[in-house]
Amino acid sequence: MAVSYARVRLTTEDDRRYRAFVEQFRLQRKNQKAIRPPRQRDIFGGQAEAALRDWLATHLTLDERRILEYEERRNRTAQIKYRELDALAIVDGTAWVFEIKASRTASALRRAVAQLNETRQILRLLFHRVGITILLVDTGIPADSAAADALMASDHPPPRRPEPLAEVLAALPQLHLIDDLSLRSAADDQVNLMLFSVDDIIALVGAENLALDWEEDDLFDEVEVPPSASLFASSGDDDDDDDNPLAAALRQAGLS
Repeated sequence: MAVSYARVRLTTEDDRRYRAFVEQFRLQRKNQKAIRPPRQRDIFGGQAEAALRDWLATHLTLDERRILEYEERRNRTAQIKYRELDALAIVDGTAWVFEIKASRTASALRRAVAQLNETRQILRLLFHRVGITILLVDTGIPADSAAADALMASDHPPPRRPEPLAEVLAALPQLHLIDDLSLRSAADDQVNLMLFSVDDIIALVGAENLALDWEEDDLFDEVEVPPSASLFASSGDDDDDDDNPLAAALRQAGLS
């Protein structure tokens, strides 16, 4: 199914058309009920995103226009959509897009790369070069395949086998692991990946400012939460990550 994009623009969260779209989303969700409240991991994910955005701002001048509006054309129909970029910097005509994720499975990278490649394609209508970087906070990714298999064989296995980072890196050669922000590349065939630990986030904002009581979260792990119907697209939307899809949708819409 051929998909193309047009009428691309960057705007801010207080844009009139965007806020009207948010209100449409609010009305769409009016009769939906949350199956579960936000977990501590969900809350931590938002806190980590804010912490790393502030950290990025100490290295780059971030653009306030983090809302990407575009027209998606598919099967002779067109629909206006929005994507929230976690962080955006424009340096010497190059757009640098940053996706911030907190996860205990490297599978989140598979979905993020696919979505970010689309984001790059859309932004190429505005910028000649678009660099993509994922900032991944490791909240318990298995060290290797043996550790993942052992976790699945435990008394309380997760619903799905968490992928170790090495497996995903081997499957996705497009991912380019870096240990310093200055090493990022804007090459079209690369998605930069920079890793952070929970301790790194604690060092940035302090443990007292983070939701770190994750023990009770395990009680909800076996409950499947269907993804919320949404008019919004995010660079890293997924229903299998540590983000509660409902909380993520609200956060993208500026409603939480």
